[in-house]
Amino acid sequence: MVSRLLPVLCVSALIIGACGAQVEVTTTTETEIAEPAAAVAEEPITAEAPAVTVDLSQGGTLGVVQARGSLRCGVSTSAIGFAEPQEDGSFTGFDADFCRALAAAVLGDASAVEFVGLTSAERFAVLAAGAVDVLFRTTTWTQSRDTEIGGDFGPTTFYDGQQIMGKAEFGFTAASTLADVDGARLCANAGTTTEKNITEGARVVGAEIDLVTVEGTPEAMDLFRQGSCDLVTADGSRLFGERFAAIGNGEITEGEWIIFPATPISKEPLGPVYRQNDSQWADIVNWLIYILIIADEKGITSDNIEEMVANPPDPEAGRFLGVGEDELQTKMGLAADAYAQAIRQVGNYNEIYVNNLAPLGFARAGSANARWTQGGLIYAPPAR
Repeated sequence: MVSRLLPVLCVSALIIGACGAQVEVTTTTETEIAEPAAAVAEEPITAEAPAVTVDLSQGGTLGVVQARGSLRCGVSTSAIGFAEPQEDGSFTGFDADFCRALAAAVLGDASAVEFVGLTSAERFAVLAAGAVDVLFRTTTWTQSRDTEIGGDFGPTTFYDGQQIMGKAEFGFTAASTLADVDGARLCANAGTTTEKNITEGARVVGAEIDLVTVEGTPEAMDLFRQGSCDLVTADGSRLFGERFAAIGNGEITEGEWIIFPATPISKEPLGPVYRQNDSQWADIVNWLIYILIIADEKGITSDNIEEMVANPPDPEAGRFLGVGEDELQTKMGLAADAYAQAIRQVGNYNEIYVNNLAPLGFARAGSANARWTQGGLIYAPPAR
């Protein structure tokens, strides 16, 4: 495990150069802002950070990260199981571990991460401005986002789907359907696929809803608890996480909050986002995920990595572990053992999944997030 932690940054002002090569990013603390903009009101972070200038024309993102000596990773600050801030400034969660794995691969140190807490509304602008190097922020891959926001998506790390949560006392059950929301006041995050999905879905089934949009899930959950909203909708992973936390802290008991429908109303493939036109950085991020998936398939874990490096189980493993002359990492601008470091310091895909999502009730078996050999969608191209 790693011990050194870098500060959480709060991005509050972005100035984008006209040609996109020079990007100045000014950061400040919450106390210096008299009236925070609505986009950052959801998840204020008060850690102080200096103004930075990121020149993306010199060496691409890899060169910027290596020169800085740390990875700036955009995450959520309230996604249970995916990215949860800790009192010491660190983050835990599925997405946070992918940030650490990337830092281990690029810098040799999984703790060399500056976590940047971002709202749904601001995340893409912050990425485009160069204030973060990559987003691992429960972000759904869609056509419009892929073509309009100036970012590209990496491999899906978690296959999710939108669901709805209601209270059993109002008659909702696991067998409830989208049609059963007719007449309900329903809370959803503004500026997300969630808002569009529930609006379109209700229209298709002929249900009339009173949609209330808020900045983020914490606000939606507060309204749901208070009874101001009859229902709350979000990615199923988020709803399961909120329910898990509420049961854990004694707020509710098993069966009080019902998540439905059984088949999600949308496809929500979640994964990393990085800036367009930086193929070297895209390859590094993509192959980090692919190697962690392949390592899971081959049973290469953080516990047995030294044995596997000393005696690779097959030529493919030898290549991505950096053993032998045909390794490919140095051609990507990384150390030969870059991905071995990610496995060593953080773990393979299954370790990251089990450590963060399994406790919330997300079993891989039988889900879309199972290995492709077990009926799931988690699949990687060959490392050769």
